[in-house]
Amino acid sequence: MPRQQPDRTDRRERDRRRSARAGAGRAAGPGVGAAADPAAPPPLLPPEVRRALGGDGTHRPDSEPPAPGPEGARPSERALRLATVAAAAAAAAVLSGQPWLLALAVGPACLLVLAGAGGRPDRARASAEVASRRYFEGETVTAKITVGFDGTAGWIDPGVAPGPGSELLSVDVTGPVVTLGFTAARWGRWSLGVVDLDLYDAGGLARSTVRVDLGEIEVFPVPADGSLTPIPVRLPDRLGEHTARQSGEGIEVIGVRPHVWGERQRRIHWPSTTRRGSIQINQFAAERTADAVILLDAFSDVADPVTGASSLDESLRVAAGLVRTYLRSHDRVGIVSVGGKLHWLQPGTGDAYFYRIVQTVLDVRRDLSFHTPDLNRLPPPALPHGALVYAVTPLADNRIMDVLGGLAERGNPIAVVEIPIGDPRIAADDPVEQLALRLWRLDREAVRFSLVEKGIPVVPWLGDTLDLSLAPLLRSRLSGRAT
Repeated sequence: MPRQQPDRTDRRERDRRRSARAGAGRAAGPGVGAAADPAAPPPLLPPEVRRALGGDGTHRPDSEPPAPGPEGARPSERALRLATVAAAAAAAAVLSGQPWLLALAVGPACLLVLAGAGGRPDRARASAEVASRRYFEGETVTAKITVGFDGTAGWIDPGVAPGPGSELLSVDVTGPVVTLGFTAARWGRWSLGVVDLDLYDAGGLARSTVRVDLGEIEVFPVPADGSLTPIPVRLPDRLGEHTARQSGEGIEVIGVRPHVWGERQRRIHWPSTTRRGSIQINQFAAERTADAVILLDAFSDVADPVTGASSLDESLRVAAGLVRTYLRSHDRVGIVSVGGKLHWLQPGTGDAYFYRIVQTVLDVRRDLSFHTPDLNRLPPPALPHGALVYAVTPLADNRIMDVLGGLAERGNPIAVVEIPIGDPRIAADDPVEQLALRLWRLDREAVRFSLVEKGIPVVPWLGDTLDLSLAPLLRSRLSGRAT
């Protein structure tokens, strides 16, 4: 099938049809990384991508898709232009009485007749195929659209309306197959977008439009790196990789004791046996697994005044890093997200459990109502007795303090990983704003001090690796009131 390009008039008509999407675009929320500079020029996109996006050829993450085009074949802008020229020339010849003006109408009329005889596509249909529905931030999403029709088509012109969590990177039209490349820009559960395919006849005089919905994808945050796994004082009675204070079957020697008939001779501690004159046996520490529950604070999403980074994005990245670190140690990990609708998943283990945990909290951005949940109403499997609780929070909402207080009363060992939100911007020469900033900092210090007074350690997220933040927690095992 020969490939041609629609003329500029068709392009302008398509741009006007998609201007509704361009005008409906709202300012996107804070994304991952630094905030965009409004004065900086947008990144240069390939011409085919700008054409497919329509309007001014820029991405608008929160814009609405355009209204679908009318069904059936309709004249293109090229056909309307040729018909207008022929009609104008014929009218001028009649009104002026100059027969030679009819010659101006012969050319467009002949083009209409000859181009219309080439056939056009009928009963257009299309199907979309996406290789996977799960991606991490920054990965490339490839969508393949296959177009079917009866008759002959001159060329296919795609118009793409990407979803809020994806950006269009490439457009390739090869015969009846359209291949689109997206990048997964933000974590969440998003619609990949819709595509309007304009099928032109061989002469470019008629076109028909078919719409394809690319479906929904899940974009997971990139977990923070880490390898340290602080543990509580008491561990559940399950085999694992952490050394418990109780004696049992392990590999770490914690002492010696007198021999009991029937025990293995390989455990004899010969120096103590020689010194005491009786057989002494090595005593080993039991190895147990840990229960960890990640408490995600979704009460607010605060943008850093300097970098523009989203506190909710950083919180989920830290939470995902904690989940992956403990799952690597074969521990059981669960999730509880507070703010809006209460999401929770009881602790479990296994590599596949990581995706279940992250899927549980992908919808936190869609919750519009906020309340302080009653964690005492959670079923016991969601928050096991003695489980280590990591509260990932920017400490920007007082309601999280009530939640942490309730957890402390239940006796669970708690550690707070504070997500920094940056100091508010102030005028350097305004003493009132400087005083307000000092009071704001003192209030933050008072919040941290109140948590430490309750026996809840607070460690800052330094933005590099979890090991730097969790290292202070390794000085001693975490304990709650119940222990």
